[in-house]
Amino acid sequence: MFLARFSKSLLICKPNNSPKCRNLIDQFRYFSTNTNQTHFGFETVSEKEKEERVYQVFHNVADKYDLMNDVMSAGIHRLWKDCFIKSVGPISDTNLLDVAGGTGDISFRYLQYLKNSSKSATVTVLDINQAMLNVGRDKAKSKGFQNEITWVQGNAENLPFSENQFDVYTVAYGIRNMTHIDKVLKEAYRVLKPGGRFACLEFSRVDNFFLRNLYDNYSFHIIPVMGKLIAGDYKSYKYLVESIRQFPDQETFSEMIEEAGFSNVNHENLMFGVSAIHSGFKI
Repeated sequence: MFLARFSKSLLICKPNNSPKCRNLIDQFRYFSTNTNQTHFGFETVSEKEKEERVYQVFHNVADKYDLMNDVMSAGIHRLWKDCFIKSVGPISDTNLLDVAGGTGDISFRYLQYLKNSSKSATVTVLDINQAMLNVGRDKAKSKGFQNEITWVQGNAENLPFSENQFDVYTVAYGIRNMTHIDKVLKEAYRVLKPGGRFACLEFSRVDNFFLRNLYDNYSFHIIPVMGKLIAGDYKSYKYLVESIRQFPDQETFSEMIEEAGFSNVNHENLMFGVSAIHSGFKI
């Protein structure tokens, strides 16, 4: 199934069209003979090495993560996250699982949305990276949410929760860094209650040719330099840019969500597809 999706991505590439396309072709050849390999940005690595290197990336950027998000997006990521929460439509007395949510951005918004209506919810934040969770805990204290969130270190591919436990599962800008996205989606389906909702906010594909080229030039030439100047880390931000380009497009990811068992799957583009909100229900 993975190779089928990979080959679909190759259809948009012309022979020798770009370094990215040549890299995709090389990876396809490699993956077709070695199923224990995956990508880390534009590099081909073992699955174990990817997990270790992704962990190190977020360990490195944790302290500057929020600041860099503001700088890289000129603060627009805050509007995207607000749109995401409004699309989810928090309901009182729900049980939310926020995956890869270490710094708490989504959980804080979810709780604040309800607090404005004098309502409440049970929130659990899960992240594989303890450094990110530490940042989130500190922010929770400053925002007055220290008693409303449970923080759990764990792997989204093997959630430490029982079946049918949560009403809502959110993941924002995290799923593209996970090694086996299909396993992550199946675990999301398992822990959601019948009627529960899966909601994902992730960078996606810009279809407009002119805007895509502009976006690519900014991403590859500016963002890693910002990472070096502000966070002292060029390589981590180079990987984060490359990981966006390796993530499936809107239609392909929607198909993956459906294959995991979700119904009423749809997506909404933000800023011409720079980001997209994906949604599905466990029926």
